[in-house]
Amino acid sequence: MADSQPLPDTADVAWLTESEQEAWRQLLRVLLRLPSAFDGLLRQADDLVLVEYNVMAFLSEAPGRSLKMTAIAAEADLSPSRLSHLIGRLEKRGWVLRHPATDDKRVIMATLTAEGYASVQRLAPRHVRDVRELVFDRLTAEQVDQLSRIAAAIAAR
Repeated sequence: MADSQPLPDTADVAWLTESEQEAWRQLLRVLLRLPSAFDGLLRQADDLVLVEYNVMAFLSEAPGRSLKMTAIAAEADLSPSRLSHLIGRLEKRGWVLRHPATDDKRVIMATLTAEGYASVQRLAPRHVRDVRELVFDRLTAEQVDQLSRIAAAIAAR
């Protein structure tokens, strides 16, 4: 049986206010619903999940459609191991190639293939429609600006 840690003293806990609790519950609802909604839509379209599509989109926008694996991991907020498995799945589909950098053989690059780029081009219009439908169509321009600032503040943590 694992040693249990004593419960912390709750006297100094800054409990959430009623409005903070409501905001947290609404954010949690979004955090739980959106990824599975996007995963379902991308699976239907091309048997992908959101994180795979995002990695392919990062690569499609990069010079030469190629990025260091460490840069992709940082941008996608993935561990090196998880990214390696993800890239492996995309390699099996012929959409990404892994190779050493030309200027430093110790650095591993991922490059989107022509077939992978064609998949991103084919999926992008539908993905944008899905993003609009699930997120932006419900927001005013002011709310979009607020969402951007709020998300950036949370992500900076």
